[in-house]
Amino acid sequence: MTQYPSLYMVIDGEQVSGGGRRTFPVVNPATGETIGELPLAEAADLDRALETAARGFKLWRKAPAAQRAAVLQGAARLMLERADDLARIATMEQGKPFGEAKLELMMNVGLFNFYAGECSRIYGRELVRDDGFRSTVRHEPVGPVAAFAPWNFPLGNPGRKLGAPIAAGCSVILKAAEETPASALGVLQCLYDAGLPKEVAQAVFGVPDEVSRHLLTSPVIRKLSFTGSTVIGKHLAKIAADNMLRTTMELGGHGPVLVFGDADIDKALDTAVGGKYRNAGQVCVSPTRFIVEENVFEKFRDGFVERASKVKVGNGLEDGTQMGPMANPRRPEAMDRLIGNAKDKGAKLHLGGERLGNQGFFYAPSVLSEIPLDADIMNEEPFGPVALINPFKGEDAMIAEANRLPYGLAAYAWSGDYQRQRRLASELESGMVGINSHMIGGADAPFGGVKWSGHGSEDGPEGVLACMVLKAVHEG
Repeated sequence: MTQYPSLYMVIDGEQVSGGGRRTFPVVNPATGETIGELPLAEAADLDRALETAARGFKLWRKAPAAQRAAVLQGAARLMLERADDLARIATMEQGKPFGEAKLELMMNVGLFNFYAGECSRIYGRELVRDDGFRSTVRHEPVGPVAAFAPWNFPLGNPGRKLGAPIAAGCSVILKAAEETPASALGVLQCLYDAGLPKEVAQAVFGVPDEVSRHLLTSPVIRKLSFTGSTVIGKHLAKIAADNMLRTTMELGGHGPVLVFGDADIDKALDTAVGGKYRNAGQVCVSPTRFIVEENVFEKFRDGFVERASKVKVGNGLEDGTQMGPMANPRRPEAMDRLIGNAKDKGAKLHLGGERLGNQGFFYAPSVLSEIPLDADIMNEEPFGPVALINPFKGEDAMIAEANRLPYGLAAYAWSGDYQRQRRLASELESGMVGINSHMIGGADAPFGGVKWSGHGSEDGPEGVLACMVLKAVHEG
């Protein structure tokens, strides 16, 4: 059985802990017990990290593509070798089922291998000139990156934040979530063990506002990469604007799912229920607002409730668990508030709506229907194990509801009509759209949103190019 490891920061290759620093208790969400004490950065730690990042950028920007690729490929191999241990650590500190944590790690492996290939595919171009000049367009690394990763994907989010800058030739200071530090440190260690110079990537933890202000106001940092809530993203974007930092912002969502009468309803249900309760609904692209054509509403609602009632909730390390606890005590509190408000507004509760057990942060898979649009849960990302199912009449009304909110991260639609599928692909205001599928991610595909869900992309060639700037060179 994997033991929970000791915790530290990594600054200039040194494992930093102790020294009278403040600490943060890391809690196992399945038991509520403290399993580790995480040291938090002081100002001097952050200054040292910034100085190291500046040195690391000067070093790594000159590294050949083959060297950067070798580090990423080596880290991918090491993650495969350490997959079980890393997945168990992620489950211990975040709660998700072990199988989900292992799949998350495999996403990192695929992404690192893809980015390794991108190292030699960062092409510029030569312009055609008739005046004797030679003009070229170059992609160059943007500079040191400050990267902030949330707790819901404790292995995958740090992988995204580290992989792209390293592929591009940047240095990076990673601040992963204080709730899930050991997973991020495990991914970083794979990079070090694969040959990444110690100056190129570092990990700090701390009081979020202290760390973000200190890093983002420094002239060393040239890019902000943030995944998290829209509220915090807007706050960080304002700070970043003072130094005109490049930004990649992957923010909140409120995933609409359009279900039409001509869809394969059973397939839609089998897919949607699994997608909804994955990671206890703590997924930015989680299918949440089910916008169902009224002629199949009752069939879909009843089928959803039947399937959701069979989801096995338990400790993520126990065999057969399909949904673990929520990640921290704030999330069950948010579920109680949002579901309570919806019921007060007249929504029908068909399943769940309550906490489970007397330890940890477990919450029952929940289903609401016929929820008024002015209920908080219809406008605020619930980020939990609750499905919202409402009937609508006709395609135009369903699209209007899908686009009603200022969020636009992921949207889904189920229909057997090919012409309708094409219309939906065009008219849904979302950075990613899944049609007859909830699989919207891939190492080679851009991942990002529009409107309040942010801008820029991770993954795919776009993820690497987001860490680069353009330079036009004209030679006479």
